Amino acid sequence: MDGVLFAVGILVAAFVGFNIGGSSTGVAFGPAVGAGTISKLGAAALMTVFALAGGLTVGREVVDTLGSDIVTTEFTMVVSIVVLFFVGFALFLSNVAGVPASTSMTAVGAIAGLGLAEHTLKWSTMGQIVAWWLVAPVVAFWVSGVVGRYLYPTLVERFAIDQSGGPLFVLDRSGALPRPRLGEETTSREVFGTVVVVGIGCYMAFAAGASNVANAVAPLVGSGSLGETEGILLAGGAIGLGAFTIARRTMDTVGNDLTDLPLLAAIVVAVVSSTVVTGLSAIGIPASFVVIATMSIVGLGWGRATRTVTLGETVHGETPDVSVGALTAADDAPTVGGETGTPTDVDTRPIGEERSEEIPAADELFEPKTTARVVLMQNLVPSIATIAAFLVFRFVPIV
Repeated sequence: MDGVLFAVGILVAAFVGFNIGGSSTGVAFGPAVGAGTISKLGAAALMTVFALAGGLTVGREVVDTLGSDIVTTEFTMVVSIVVLFFVGFALFLSNVAGVPASTSMTAVGAIAGLGLAEHTLKWSTMGQIVAWWLVAPVVAFWVSGVVGRYLYPTLVERFAIDQSGGPLFVLDRSGALPRPRLGEETTSREVFGTVVVVGIGCYMAFAAGASNVANAVAPLVGSGSLGETEGILLAGGAIGLGAFTIARRTMDTVGNDLTDLPLLAAIVVAVVSSTVVTGLSAIGIPASFVVIATMSIVGLGWGRATRTVTLGETVHGETPDVSVGALTAADDAPTVGGETGTPTDVDTRPIGEERSEEIPAADELFEPKTTARVVLMQNLVPSIATIAAFLVFRFVPIV
């Protein structure tokens, strides 16, 4: 019987990791795939490697937090299976809908449901986690806001990412052995831009692995059924499987359907959100990548929009209508999920001298219906896991 339960536990943990891979890959590589800088197959391979690296290094702290610090209930094999089932089921719903969900909030929600039902929730630990969930998006907002207000136009001017119509590399077959060379229309700046976009995706995959591998195996590790390293390897493999399969839908949602976010803005958002998530993972806090990234986008747009007024005017309330559409620097700038081109004539006039009429409306950047669906699922998925776990552990004699 113990062997059967262990096998079921492994399968359920793998199912959770599978769905994490489906959700997180879209967040990490959706911008790169949407911009055509990398294929879905290449994104899946990089996601597998870097998520595993993040789990094996920084992610161990999060495993400890989820496995032993949130509730005092003993994670028996049956309890672990039930908790992981609700995490995996809730994430599966989000992946079926093609919307990336917060895996960390879902996992914490399921464990908190157990703690509430059994009156074993460690409120101090839970309070610390929730406090960071509130603080981290604010930090991402203000850091991105500073970049948008004071640095973004200069960054666009200096680091504009060119994209030509032809292939990035071609095979030169003139010699004895074929060797890659730049395409006929490829510039060195385009190569640099592509490397940066893909590199940032790898950084996001690392941060996602650091924060999310624990969500798949922490209960099994906490029960002693799996060693920490073995559990992380299991989760990493399952995340890779999800990246190669169901992640295609979430990559389409993030990279094509949700936003026409300029590539440079996507890079800024990725750097800020990945750094915040990695920092939280290092101190054992499971973080919501998507929520932090969303607030980073809003902050960057706010900072860009408020360049039309001086700081003194902002203090006195004389601010323009803020729109995340303010991120667009030029009509032909390369975008995530939009048309590609080369930015021209970037406006870098001093703060207070830019014209507010040059800032596009929000509906020029975001697809309202898709955005509403994403916001709904981001709140619904963790709630489903929490309520379901609470009801089962409260009324079914499992513990």
